[in-house]
Amino acid sequence: MLIKNAKVLIGKAFLDADIQFDRAITAVGKLDGPADLDAAGGYVIPGLVDIHTHGAMGEDFSDGKPAGLQPLADYYAAHGITSYLATTMTLKEETLTPAMHAIRDFKPAKGAKCAGVHLEGPFLCYAKRGAQAAENLHKPDTALFHRLNETSGGQVKMVTVACEEENALSFIREVSQICAVSLGHSTADYDTAMAGFAAGASHATHLYNGMPSFLHRAPGIIGAAFDAEASVELICDGLHIHPAVIRATYQLFGDKLNLISDSLRCAGMPDGDYELGGQPIVVKNHKATLLDGTLAGSSISLLDAVRNVVRFGLPLAEAVYAASTAPALAARLDAGVLQAGKAADLLVLDKDLTLQAVFVDGKRQDCCP
Repeated sequence: MLIKNAKVLIGKAFLDADIQFDRAITAVGKLDGPADLDAAGGYVIPGLVDIHTHGAMGEDFSDGKPAGLQPLADYYAAHGITSYLATTMTLKEETLTPAMHAIRDFKPAKGAKCAGVHLEGPFLCYAKRGAQAAENLHKPDTALFHRLNETSGGQVKMVTVACEEENALSFIREVSQICAVSLGHSTADYDTAMAGFAAGASHATHLYNGMPSFLHRAPGIIGAAFDAEASVELICDGLHIHPAVIRATYQLFGDKLNLISDSLRCAGMPDGDYELGGQPIVVKNHKATLLDGTLAGSSISLLDAVRNVVRFGLPLAEAVYAASTAPALAARLDAGVLQAGKAADLLVLDKDLTLQAVFVDGKRQDCCP
């Protein structure tokens, strides 16, 4: 496949170039030969990498339902996500175990690739649990982590933990040797968070949400993440974070900024009543909340997040980097870059950022015109 007349994102710069690939990228530059696809001056970017997504189209990874996984892979590809971490909720081990089995055994016929699992809990704190069910919270427990990871076939790539909880630092020291550890759903102050990062944590889950505020005398996890040079996530649906804070966070964290969707089963679905981790949620005007009004995850895709932050003022190249290369690095994945020898996971967008084509391992997906 040869795509010509494109602005190809290499690193964080767009180059006027052509790109050639089969399963892997073979060449980027001014290339000879007739085009298989004329980008007409549009953009070729890495496939997006969503490291925090619970589901969409009425399906949730925590359901442990094998039949629900292919529709999710199709949804992600149709929205420009070529790799994702199947993100689970704070649930009991007997519920998480079949979810790990289903993810382990899933072999997509088409669509996006499941690059592993993000355990968002159950190792979180009560006060900052957000939309996580209180009765399912569990103290940090390496034995439980190892059981879930083994059940998943060793696919856990990230785990969120509240670092102030009992045994959290020893948990972080051990588990960070296996996967990325993220601080989140936590009341940790600056010193406690710095201890968590020193123990091996390297990421912060949905910055600003589920943690103390960033105050001038109490910078908390946010200030600690900056000093520790950790990567950080933002939910950029326009509801969780004010656009001014998104712009400021980009200035603070630069290459360490990750865009996520934190999408729930309501993504791609109409307003109405849904379920999240055993709890009822309501979606109205695309805003998902528990019945008491607590803000839950989002109903957007990661490509929506890219378009949103560009509209909020971030440069397109920076926005795409934050939704592809940066999250892949944060989760220790080999994805999110356009480079010879790497998997041909890429998107073609027109000048208005409308998705024109999606390729996964060089195979064009049937989700676009």
